[in-house]
Amino acid sequence: MDSIIQNIAIYALPVIFAITLHEAAHGYVAKHFGDLTAYTQGRVSLNPIRHIDPLGTIILPVVTLMLGGILFGWAKPVPVNFSALRNPKRDMLWVALAGPGANLFMAFLWGFVIKLGLGLPESNLSDPMILMGEAGIKINVILMVLNLLPLPPLDGGRVAVSLLPHRMADTFAKIEPYGFMILVLLLMTGVLGAVIGPFIGFTIQMVVWFFGFET
Repeated sequence: MDSIIQNIAIYALPVIFAITLHEAAHGYVAKHFGDLTAYTQGRVSLNPIRHIDPLGTIILPVVTLMLGGILFGWAKPVPVNFSALRNPKRDMLWVALAGPGANLFMAFLWGFVIKLGLGLPESNLSDPMILMGEAGIKINVILMVLNLLPLPPLDGGRVAVSLLPHRMADTFAKIEPYGFMILVLLLMTGVLGAVIGPFIGFTIQMVVWFFGFET
């Protein structure tokens, strides 16, 4: 029980930052390209309360953390009116990539936190910094890789719709109503972990190599 509480304490802040900046990045880039939907609804914000989904942000991550599988969850999606973008098909690409890009950026920031923690004398501050930094790298890399799966409504699905020719893009986008069910099925059967696991491992090793330490 103590270890579960400790894990929750270590992961809480990285998870909150990961989902908040991911969603805020979508809204910010959408605003940059002309869609003010998220901005007018107050979603271009670093306030985590605006992005938290009780089931996807709190309950499910805690359950998956306790079960020891891939940390899985989601936040309230930032509303984007793609037709309001100045060039909807092209700009959709950058709006979609903003979230995973924010997660990659945060993975490196948490790597810097570990570097700082390793440079401190062993204390009540250094150990939590290192553990939280490791959790921050892990959760941000998982979110980045998961969201880049080419499955609507994930960010990777939006990227695919942006890059495909119009007719193929329209056909592919019709998968979106079933995307979440497909994702849950892949998770429950273990296929999801098998597919994204190598990409998660590679990206974590890239961060490890950049800072020159082991996680």
